[in-house]
Amino acid sequence: MKIASWNVNSLNVRLPHLEQWLATSSPDIVALQETKLEDEKFPDDPLIAMGYRSVFAGQKTYNGVAVLSRERATDVQIGVPGFEDEQKRVLAATVGDLRIVNLYVVNGQSVGSDKYAYKLRWLDAVHDWLAQELVTHPRMIVLGDFNIAPDDRDVHDPVVWNDGHILTSRAERDALQRLYSLGLHDAYRALNPEESQFSWWDYRQGGFRRNLGLRIDLTLVSEALRPHTAASGIDREPRTWDRPSDHAPAWVELK
Repeated sequence: MKIASWNVNSLNVRLPHLEQWLATSSPDIVALQETKLEDEKFPDDPLIAMGYRSVFAGQKTYNGVAVLSRERATDVQIGVPGFEDEQKRVLAATVGDLRIVNLYVVNGQSVGSDKYAYKLRWLDAVHDWLAQELVTHPRMIVLGDFNIAPDDRDVHDPVVWNDGHILTSRAERDALQRLYSLGLHDAYRALNPEESQFSWWDYRQGGFRRNLGLRIDLTLVSEALRPHTAASGIDREPRTWDRPSDHAPAWVELK
């Protein structure tokens, strides 16, 4: 079974890319972030025609998350219970015997800003919620755009992307480690301990052409799924297409 995550950076713009990628890669489950669509505008029909059912939580212009699956999803949760937030960043659903948690983590703007403080509070709330979810759903995959590069192997230049920089600050990385401590494992890093592949490249300054990227799109598998994790990677090809998202799909295969 192949499960993927992709920040499409506007599904309205990137729907043809998504359709092309679904046709060629044939994932069983896909978590999307930054759909940037109100729910009534979600392109349900063309995705059904391709064999995918969708659950989604969107808003105009910003944020928005969705889960596409060949098998109908159930037990859908939108947002983090008990955490007041109008931004559509969290969507959990059960597909078969898997609990899928789709996260579009707060960017944080800059270290020390109000948005940075909000990001850390948000991550604390996610941690506490996932701790409870794992008790009920031990076969869990937490995936999405984490807006955190786990360590220096996941940045093109550790001097630039240092402990004082947004997306690589110590507090952000510590928050990610707290999620790992719940029994979640970075599938890509577990299977590719020495490789440095990226999932995001800035549109500016020839970021993709020069491979000035970060790996911030993660697929985390629970302890129960770790023995079943067969492969994990990042598909760079969609980033080469015309008018691409600035992110590439990250994926994991379970046996």
